[in-house]
Amino acid sequence: MAEQSIVRTEDLKKIYKMGSTEVEALSGVNLEIQAGEYLSIMGPSGSGKTTLFNMVGGLDKPTSGKVYIDEVDVAQLDAYELAWLRCRKIGYIFQTFNLLPVMTALENVTLPMTFAGMSSDEARDKGVALLTRVGLGDRILHKPSELSGGQQQRVAVARAMANDPAIILADEPTGNLDLTTGREIIELLRELNEESGVTIISATHDMKMLSVSDRVVWIRDGKIERIERREDIEISVGTIRGKDE
Repeated sequence: MAEQSIVRTEDLKKIYKMGSTEVEALSGVNLEIQAGEYLSIMGPSGSGKTTLFNMVGGLDKPTSGKVYIDEVDVAQLDAYELAWLRCRKIGYIFQTFNLLPVMTALENVTLPMTFAGMSSDEARDKGVALLTRVGLGDRILHKPSELSGGQQQRVAVARAMANDPAIILADEPTGNLDLTTGREIIELLRELNEESGVTIISATHDMKMLSVSDRVVWIRDGKIERIERREDIEISVGTIRGKDE
C-alpha cells in the first residue's frame, strides 16, 4: 500500500513587500509529507522555514503555488472552512507557548474543545486526561505564571492535542527552554507521534530534533537544499553531515 500524503506543496512562493523592495521568502518549494511522519524543517534564521510552516498551517497565504492538506487546496477555503481546519485538523505549538494568562492549565487545554462544540463535562475529562498524559496531572488548576517554561510548553502540547488533530505544527517548540527541558519536550512529541499516529511538522534550530525526526528538510534562501532520512544523518559531537558528503 502506498504511503498517504497528508501535506503537499506545489511550487510554493512567498514574496514580502517592504517599501519598494521585494523579498522572496520562499522560491518554488515542492514538498510531500506523509501521514504519521515526524518531519523537522531546519535552516538558519531568515531561511524561510517559519514562512513555510505558516503556509502549511493556513496562517499565511502564498504569493503563488499551492498547499494541499489531505488533497484539499487550502487557498480555496473560505474563512469558516479555514477556521474549521485550524480548529479540528491542526494543533499548534509555539516557541512562546501562547497560553492565556488568566486561564488555568485545564481551561487553556479545554478552550479548543469548547470551540469545537464539545460539552463542558466531556472537555474537562479529556483535558484532565491530556494534562495527565503530559505529566501535569497535579497542575491542572495552575495558571501559566505559576508554571515553569517547560510546564507551560507541556500545557501547550496538551492543548495542541485537544481535538485529536491529524497534524501538529511546532514552531521552535524548544526555543525558550533549557537543554534538558527541551529534550523532554522533544521526547514527548515523539511519544505522541508514535502512540496516536499524529503527523508532527516542526520548524526548528534545535539539533536534538534530528534524533527523533523521520526526515529532515534543510532550507536555505527560500529553497529546499536537501532532504535527509534519519538513518542517513550521521551525528557526532559538533558535526552533522550526510553520509555521502
